[in-house]
Amino acid sequence: MGMRKIRNNIGRKIKALRLEKGLSQEKLAEKIDMSREHISCIERGKNLASIETLYIIAKYFGIDIKDFFNEE
Repeated sequence: MGMRKIRNNIGRKIKALRLEKGLSQEKLAEKIDMSREHISCIERGKNLASIETLYIIAKYFGIDIKDFFNEE
């Protein structure tokens, strides 16, 4: 799997989790102490989130970090 596909898959999963909770990018950013722009870039697959960022997001949503790497 190429890096672009990995970035896109992770971004889609984060966006889906965010929308399930009814959160805007701004609200999620506030809750996890990140910028809305950073969340936006990750969701669009423009940037690959660091392991630390993925850990923070996974912890917030109550999922395992490895769930971001499943190819569903």
